[in-house]
Amino acid sequence: MTASLFAACLWAVVANLLAMLPARDDHWRGAWGLIACRLPILGRVVREHGPRVGLIVLFAGMSVLRWPVRYLLRWRRARCQCGV
Repeated sequence: MTASLFAACLWAVVANLLAMLPARDDHWRGAWGLIACRLPILGRVVREHGPRVGLIVLFAGMSVLRWPVRYLLRWRRARCQCGV
């Protein structure tokens, strides 16, 4: 296993551990930290293993961070329909 895939797996373990801890801000602070850490890891996975493995890692990260993705899609949908 390469270092980039190990980092992606470690990220998933840390994300699940953070989700188990109680938080007053509904885990948003941890989510932003995880997103900031995930981008360089994802870039390295894509560079070392190609876009197929990168998409698998991306979708795995999106399944862990469902709510930021949902809010992004809602914001994007509202912004695109603004001129209609």
